[in-house]
Amino acid sequence: MEVNQQPPLSTMAPLARSPYKGKSQRLVIAFDIGTTYSGVSYSILTPGEIPEIYPVTRFPHQGHVGGNCKIPTVIYYDKQGKVCATGIDDLGDFERDEVENWTKVQWFKMHLRPKSSATSDAADQITPLPLNKTVIDVFVDFMKYLYDCTREYIQQTFPNQPDFLASMDRNNAIDFILTHPNGWEGSQQAQMRQAAVRAKLVPDTDAGRSRVHFVTEGEASLHLCIQRGLMTPEMEKGEGVLIVDAGGGTIDISAYSRNLEKNTFEEIAAAQCFFQGSIYVTNRARCFIENRLNGSKFQDNIKYIFNAFDKQSKLTFRYRTLYVPANSQERDDKLGMSFGSLKLDKDDVVEFFKPSIDCIVNAVKEQRRTAKKTFSTVFLVGGFAASDWLYNQIEISMKSLGVKFFRPDSNVNKAVADGGVSYFIDHSVTARVSKYACGVKYNILYDPNNQEHRQRSSQVLHRVDGSQRLPNAFGIILPKDTQVSETKEFRRSYHRTSANRSDFGHLRDAILCYKGSSPHPRWTDVDKGSYYTLCTIVDNGQLMNTSRYVSDGRYYIIEYDVVLAFGLTELTAQYAWKENGVEKKSPAKIAYDIQ
Repeated sequence: MEVNQQPPLSTMAPLARSPYKGKSQRLVIAFDIGTTYSGVSYSILTPGEIPEIYPVTRFPHQGHVGGNCKIPTVIYYDKQGKVCATGIDDLGDFERDEVENWTKVQWFKMHLRPKSSATSDAADQITPLPLNKTVIDVFVDFMKYLYDCTREYIQQTFPNQPDFLASMDRNNAIDFILTHPNGWEGSQQAQMRQAAVRAKLVPDTDAGRSRVHFVTEGEASLHLCIQRGLMTPEMEKGEGVLIVDAGGGTIDISAYSRNLEKNTFEEIAAAQCFFQGSIYVTNRARCFIENRLNGSKFQDNIKYIFNAFDKQSKLTFRYRTLYVPANSQERDDKLGMSFGSLKLDKDDVVEFFKPSIDCIVNAVKEQRRTAKKTFSTVFLVGGFAASDWLYNQIEISMKSLGVKFFRPDSNVNKAVADGGVSYFIDHSVTARVSKYACGVKYNILYDPNNQEHRQRSSQVLHRVDGSQRLPNAFGIILPKDTQVSETKEFRRSYHRTSANRSDFGHLRDAILCYKGSSPHPRWTDVDKGSYYTLCTIVDNGQLMNTSRYVSDGRYYIIEYDVVLAFGLTELTAQYAWKENGVEKKSPAKIAYDIQ
């Protein structure tokens, strides 16, 4: 088998970008902190001018200036936890005695993943964090480094404007966009925002935190493809397109279609995220190499071989015997060691890739099944897309499905940060699809005519208003697979009763999401392990003032709605109530669990 050449991808004119309509100058900076590599892009927004997006292409320890806009997502710490080096793999520029006690931290982004059964298998394959360091600590240090490099780069690029950055700081005119995998949720966003505050990107105020924005890597990749003019005739006509962002840690799957009337894009299927990125290919290779060489005279060479496979051999593999540099001239034919290399049979290497390839192919099939529009175009982007073997094997499957499969040039794969800035400026996606059913746990009115209720009759609660209720009901506010525009609200009405009015002070409602297989989840004590707290909405104290006293029952009651908006890249929520027939709304604090 040989690698096929992909069909040519014609480019069309990018969607026209409008001049910046703001009243004053702003700076937008996007951080793409990837599992294996990271990049930064920025744009200076000047009123009346059409914004342009630029990558940061100079970093310390870079092999060559201006040639690469990504650096390794790596930090080295000494025994005291002090940062010694950042964004570098090869420590050849440092003294050997200096680095021997340093701890290398890589792949730390995966420690931020949602803690659910779907990610439990990934946990065993992630490099542990150093002692006394949390994932937020490491993010803080890495963000500081990226920000320092970005400021220095901008200052050197615009030497005639020495006060530019200072004026942006004074006017709180810098917005930050942080990209993240499709599978990251509110809790992960909250932790990244906390890291941005601690890294001094923004002050620890409501206004400061509001200048940190988020976009999924899948959506950032779509924006990048749009701005590079990578649209097929089918996409121009409104047919869907699937973005497969194959990165170091995750495979992110996102489907969109163009709204021809509004000239925007809408998500047409719930985005997916799988832990089958390139580091998992590397880990399968590592296990194989360790099983072969552990206990042999080449045991001390395992780390070198493993790194050589990760940095060189993995992306260049085709269906032929692979010779991985081994840093040893000794020969052992039984172990496959000769001429300074470890010999790996091509069929063994195929097995390293197979779970990731199968994952992508199955995800494409699932998206075709669930998408609200048909699609016949798939873009493979991301660092892992550079693997010819990955591309070739997926292309074979795509042809059998009648799907056109494209791999844009390497510049697209290196520029997710560009897409992050484009998300902020161009705002091309205006509707998204809910990944889970979201709602709250509440006490439902007992219905003796309902068989399901009768089976739970032993759990009946007797309330102060005389009603009988059953606990643990799941009240869905937003059903799964619902397409949501940015302006659409989803709400559900509730009321609470109590003999004591003070019980209504600072109400809290936990927003749950159901990730199980039931199409109609109704009870939170059924399939318990599939319910997760997405966030907790905390009232700011205003609802208690709306309570009324029911004299004949001698109790207090409050009536309110929980209002959720899921159309943006972050969940927003608020309480709503009526005063003299007029609806009032109070922005509610969203308290994510970031323990």
